[in-house]
Amino acid sequence: MPLSDLPKITHAQSDQFFLMAGPCAIEGVEMAMRIAEKIKSVTDALSIPYIFKGSFKKANRSRLDSFTGIGDEKALKILEKVSMAFEVPTVTDIHCEEDAEMAAAYVDVLQIPAFLVRQTDLLVAAAKTNKFVNLKKGQFISPESMQFAVQKVKDSGNQNAWITDRGTQFGYQDLIVDFRGIPVMKKFAPTILDVTHSLQQPNQSSGLTGGRPESIDTIARAGIVTGVDGIFLETHFDPSSAKSDGANMLDLQHLDGLLTRLSRLRTFMTESM
Repeated sequence: MPLSDLPKITHAQSDQFFLMAGPCAIEGVEMAMRIAEKIKSVTDALSIPYIFKGSFKKANRSRLDSFTGIGDEKALKILEKVSMAFEVPTVTDIHCEEDAEMAAAYVDVLQIPAFLVRQTDLLVAAAKTNKFVNLKKGQFISPESMQFAVQKVKDSGNQNAWITDRGTQFGYQDLIVDFRGIPVMKKFAPTILDVTHSLQQPNQSSGLTGGRPESIDTIARAGIVTGVDGIFLETHFDPSSAKSDGANMLDLQHLDGLLTRLSRLRTFMTESM
């Protein structure tokens, strides 16, 4: 999917949802290419517009000894290689104003992590690159309040803002998805559901985030029924060995079946309206 098609596929009127998917973090070129190749083959077969996701670094970690990346420029160059090899747009997280210009040289979409979505300087820096800006809804922010994050991007001269729901904090160690918020946020910008992060179990006593990947299918189907414009998920060919967020990832071998079910459900929903 060429970058020029991004605006066209991210509106609720589309007959198909779009997919943002890939590993949590870029661990190396071989793993990134292997994951991208598999996802691209599945999405091509189902005519699902696809954006490859991979974090070039992980700044929000519970423990100092957690994996944070293989090196900023090295990981960004791998994202660029994936984009060129499979002719797909790419998205990565940024964590400070300096990241925006650096990452924008390699990727098509800059993602604002949920913990940082109120950071005005970061949003303005992302907006000024003229890249698409994907705003993760803070676990502590209401759907209605996301309009102000979107407006920060637009007031900075960039009309290409998206919202991604990734669950709301429920107690200290769990998240829930409030699907009432999807139609609310769609009034402000194209809205995506981050299925796998919504199933995290953060703040575990071990310092390692847990997860409930057995509910991926349930949450994803509910998102399609609610009318999300896009689905976001993290996947790996061996989640148990993933260096980040393996506990809530989708095993890559299950991607084909999941997307087939979601595509059929989207078609049914579209034809029923």
